[in-house]
Amino acid sequence: MIDHTGVEVTNFAKSKAFYDAAFGAMGGGLLHTVPEQFTGGRTVIGYGRERSVFWLHTGDYPGKGRHVALTAQSRAQADAFYTAAMSAGGKDNGAPGLRPRYHERCYGAFVIDPDGNNVEAICHRPE
Repeated sequence: MIDHTGVEVTNFAKSKAFYDAAFGAMGGGLLHTVPEQFTGGRTVIGYGRERSVFWLHTGDYPGKGRHVALTAQSRAQADAFYTAAMSAGGKDNGAPGLRPRYHERCYGAFVIDPDGNNVEAICHRPE
């Protein structure tokens, strides 16, 4: 149902390093940079595996309380996301493990990004 989403960031270089690491650990990466003449001077980039599904843009109103869940293709990928995101300046918000409150085979990891967004890698496959 969701085609794409994104978050606003205040320190673009720090956030880009964080998301480069997090998406890279999950088999994705930076796919698109929107020229500033189309963005009103904002820096806008898109991440994904096959197409841009997660966008970062500069702004003045990043927010705590935002939550984004990224699809991990395996539990190992969720683990790799957590390790990479923590190494790139993330803060722990839930180490990798089973999340039975979602369902019995759900496995996820949660990290707070440099602007306070709660970013999750979630795997719904039984492993």
